[in-house]
Amino acid sequence: MFTIEHDFDATVITLVDEGAAHLEEDVTIQGFEECVTVEQYDTREDKVVKIVLSMHQVRELAAALNLPEGVYRLKPKAG
Repeated sequence: MFTIEHDFDATVITLVDEGAAHLEEDVTIQGFEECVTVEQYDTREDKVVKIVLSMHQVRELAAALNLPEGVYRLKPKAG
């Protein structure tokens, strides 16, 4: 299950792990104009862990999800 909310300066997606065994904490993804953040609560450390991806990294991640194993470089956008 996931939710999508549009805030003033970001789009917030929350991914909820709905399974039978070994459920993970919710993942919150916030999309801003200049970057995307991914957050998840780490029960071992008792803190929220956050990573920040540039928009270029997000585009590469999206492309990578649909490609076979290998090394790639995306072509820059024209314009």
